Amino acid sequence: MTLPSWENEELGTMKRAALWLVEVVKEGGTFTKEDVKDAFPGISQADRRVRDLRDYGWKIDTHREDASLGQREQRFVAQGQPVWEPGKATKSSSVITDTQRRATLTRDGNRCRSCGITPGQTFSESFETAQIDIARRKVKGLNGASSVQLIAECNRCRVGGRALEADLAAVLDGVQKLGGLQSQTLKDWVAADERDFSVVEQLWAEYRRLPADSRDKVRESLGLPPS
Repeated sequence: MTLPSWENEELGTMKRAALWLVEVVKEGGTFTKEDVKDAFPGISQADRRVRDLRDYGWKIDTHREDASLGQREQRFVAQGQPVWEPGKATKSSSVITDTQRRATLTRDGNRCRSCGITPGQTFSESFETAQIDIARRKVKGLNGASSVQLIAECNRCRVGGRALEADLAAVLDGVQKLGGLQSQTLKDWVAADERDFSVVEQLWAEYRRLPADSRDKVRESLGLPPS
């Protein structure tokens, strides 16, 4: 079947953008916002229309999903619905709506629920700033059945946590087994929805990130034998 030309202005920007990806960028190809601007000169929302294609099943990765991409690069991974065809520009029921997105961000304190970083905050040991998005997290319920729930996560944790499944029953069982002091400590953390890490805990985390030779130096300073 012959595709319409992506240069046909009567189609509308989103349909033209979809065809441009298929005909010019091609699946697996990369592009930048500047490429979009050059392809659609004078159309201020062209890049937004490209992003809108994700609502129709199009897979377009950024450096958040594909670490091999540069900050400005995007990759056209897979085509979704052929939105240029009549009746095809219909959003899937699995799409996260703007209302769901806002509600999830508000409920989760507009921060990453995995690492606690907030939008625009710089990641430790890098110049990269955090972006908070909505991820789908599998949760095993009390009856053993799994469901998918929405959670706010940063671009780093979202990519690394795709295969994770939370276990609500295991968490509740662990809570029940806590002693009085531990239970109150956890209660305080949950009530505040945050906790401070001690100097020892921070050093432990830094130690765990060191390569083996450097870890041995730390062990030596503590009077321990090499690992």
